[in-house]
Formats: sequence, structure tokens, C-alpha cells
Amino acid sequence: MRIRPNYFMPKPVKVGDVIDVKIEAVAQKGDGIAKVDGFVVFVKGVKEGDQLKVKISEVKARFAIGEPV
Repeated sequence: MRIRPNYFMPKPVKVGDVIDVKIEAVAQKGDGIAKVDGFVVFVKGVKEGDQLKVKISEVKARFAIGEPV
């Protein structure tokens, strides 16, 4: 049996979703990092510890990009 990598699995978010997240860390380029069921969501213009609503604008194989609402 062949195991499929995680990036082929269904994603917990889709473009247009509005979700509540907590920013767990900040990436090297300054984007906030939140996680939804272990799936990474990058959010610009936030800081660690922020809790906010985010609208998903892009979903890639291993991460999503969201914007504060």
C-alpha cells in the first residue's frame, strides 16, 4: 500500500472561508502564523497572540493565506 503525502489530503479551509484564529508565532518575513487542524494559515499585519477573524484568500498544498476581516 502506498501512503499519500499530506498535501493531497482535503484542506480544513477553502477560499472565502471566514474563520477565528489565534496567531501562534510570526514567520521570518513578518507574517503571522495560525493553525487550523494543524494546517498553517499565514496572515499579514498581525502579531503573536492576536485573536481575530480571517478571510481565506488562497489555499496552497501545504498552507493557506488569510487576511484580517
